[in-house]
Amino acid sequence: MAVLIEGISVVIKVESIFSKYPGGWGQFKQEVPNKTLCSDNELARVGFMAPDDVRHYCNFLSTKGLIYLADGQAQDIVVADQIRGFTCKCTWAEFGHVNLNDNSNQKITACRILNSDNYQVFIPVGWSYEHSLSKEHTFIENRNIKNRTIPLENENNLDTFLDKKAGDELYLGRTSRHQSPNKKSFFVRLKQIIGTIGLKKN
Repeated sequence: MAVLIEGISVVIKVESIFSKYPGGWGQFKQEVPNKTLCSDNELARVGFMAPDDVRHYCNFLSTKGLIYLADGQAQDIVVADQIRGFTCKCTWAEFGHVNLNDNSNQKITACRILNSDNYQVFIPVGWSYEHSLSKEHTFIENRNIKNRTIPLENENNLDTFLDKKAGDELYLGRTSRHQSPNKKSFFVRLKQIIGTIGLKKN
């Protein structure tokens, strides 16, 4: 079995949630900061679009007794980037691409426990390929941000930008904010965000 990987995903061993997380699975589910949770009963996945939100959530999980890294290797948690794969060495899970429902026009990225022989991919409740990062996302390198995008607004944990090159509106979902959204700090944050994963078209 496997879980969907989109944007930057935090993947956690389910057995670690049951054995270490105070309150177990029930409390873990209540404290997930967005609606991207999915699980195949071996791995749980929570997705993000901004690196700062990933760091914030991994730090939060560490306060609950889950260990991200030890000696450069993933322990209870591994971070997977939709484009680049695992961000550190992981000996207990594998990352790859599959066709959703055997449809070659709907390629998605997934992660499963190592040596699993079940190919079913679990997705978040309410997720659809048509409105997903798997179908369409935009990746913008750091050096191109100022020339390529214009910040438009941020409201309800959603940052909106104009892609000057394509003329499209782009959006970036957020789960945490550590700076006020004035133009200066907003653009510094934007540099960190887009250079790592990219934005979803509206």
